[in-house]
Amino acid sequence: MSNSPFSSNPAIGRSAAAVDQGLQAFFAGTYKQMTIAMIITGVVAYVFGMDLLAVTKGQPTAFLPAGLLTTLFATPLKWAVILGPLAFVIMFSMMLHRMSAATARLCLYGFSAMMGLSISTIFVRYTGMSIAQAFFATAAGFAALSMWGYTTKRDLSAMGRFMFIGLVGLIVLGLMNIFIQSEPMSLALAAISIFVFAGLTAYDTQKIKTSYLEMRGHASEEDLSRMATIGALELYLDFINMFLAMLRLFGATND
Repeated sequence: MSNSPFSSNPAIGRSAAAVDQGLQAFFAGTYKQMTIAMIITGVVAYVFGMDLLAVTKGQPTAFLPAGLLTTLFATPLKWAVILGPLAFVIMFSMMLHRMSAATARLCLYGFSAMMGLSISTIFVRYTGMSIAQAFFATAAGFAALSMWGYTTKRDLSAMGRFMFIGLVGLIVLGLMNIFIQSEPMSLALAAISIFVFAGLTAYDTQKIKTSYLEMRGHASEEDLSRMATIGALELYLDFINMFLAMLRLFGATND
């Protein structure tokens, strides 16, 4: 005779299965939104980046007017392009809990387009092979770290707090380095960024899972959908920042 509690109480087994299916569906929606945001970022970055590369080489552009690119990247407006995503995500995060789920998704996709514009200069600075290698290396690392965060029984809260302190330091030093333009500092920040965002990937995944399990019984579908968008934003930022750090540290330049 089996000693499993599920064999003697089928209702418990059905309840556990329902929670597991609900959790899987929730994460599928979260990763779907993150993936769409990544695709938008990639397309925008490629379109602007390749035409910007053509402008720097004195070649005709394929998609956008050369004058528009010059205005965006060679005038004081470039600071809006550089700092715009940071300002947007701060405002987005502050207002996210008051938005409808549909509005939150649209803001996420709008932010991802702005991020694509901001990072499009990577196509000018780095070789296409380096960009591809950094992307696939980041994707592999992200998948492993997110899976660990999902499956581990260890509480990652303390690690998350430590990584958040590191993140604040990275933002402050990164903003300083925009004006200082120190290459050694840039490389050091890239190395630290990989460590910080690797830890945040695992922590954020566990936090998303825990939040769902705590809310599933009394949250509306609208609330759960908004939670999925919040999770997608957090994981998207972890991926993008880890990718840029990998590229900055290991990428071969076009010089």
